[in-house]
Amino acid sequence: MHKTKIKILNRPKLRRPILIEGLPGIGNIGRVCAGYIISRLKAKKFAELYSPHFLPLVILDKNAVSHLLTIDFYYVKGKDRDFIIMTGDSQSVSPQGHYEICGATLDLAKEFGVKDIITIGGFATGKEPKSPNIIAAVNSENAKKKYMKKGINFNKKHDVGTIIGASGILLGLASSRKIDAICLMGETMGFPFLITDPKVAKAVLEVITKITGLKIDLTGLEKTVKEMENIIKKSSEIHRKMLQKIKYAEKPEDIKYIG
Repeated sequence: MHKTKIKILNRPKLRRPILIEGLPGIGNIGRVCAGYIISRLKAKKFAELYSPHFLPLVILDKNAVSHLLTIDFYYVKGKDRDFIIMTGDSQSVSPQGHYEICGATLDLAKEFGVKDIITIGGFATGKEPKSPNIIAAVNSENAKKKYMKKGINFNKKHDVGTIIGASGILLGLASSRKIDAICLMGETMGFPFLITDPKVAKAVLEVITKITGLKIDLTGLEKTVKEMENIIKKSSEIHRKMLQKIKYAEKPEDIKYIG
């Protein structure tokens, strides 16, 4: 495999879909949110992304069968609009890979008529928040006005200077495709990487339901997180190794936020 490729498994007809990205990252916020939406709404997988920019390893299942690292795309039919849910095992290990993977994702988004993108991640504070804030960032002033009308408050106390990883790159590149995008970052302890923060994931999901109108029962979130535990641990370990290899960060502790 010489470059990032997306394999289309089937081509659903979607109405002005919203793309929701939730990849592994700090506190596994995005991974948990995406996984919960897929589980509760019985989303159907329709595409897989493979890339040489993932770590050079395979995952073995309980039957000792190997699987390449992938990013998967699912769809859910909504009342007025449909949804594409993006999640997977890993993010890129290189800056070039982030741009290539996000570029391929946006090609897919345009092909299926995506009009809006929501990316999800965690903002590491180093301590457990009593009541986690959700920090929002957008890719244009018009997008900001649109989301302010939906009750999103952009006047948060944190000065987020950079957003590293797919959540940030998708946000930035979406502008050139004339797609509005918002990144939702939930405050979380952040370290160590194997800690998963369902409380913050729930807070982010509540904002997503406000923005999209999706009807998601959040009462089973903690149970679903436990069911996802083995998958999340594998993703977390992959993500930890990925951070160790990122050339533009001297050490993982220097990274306040990633994807």
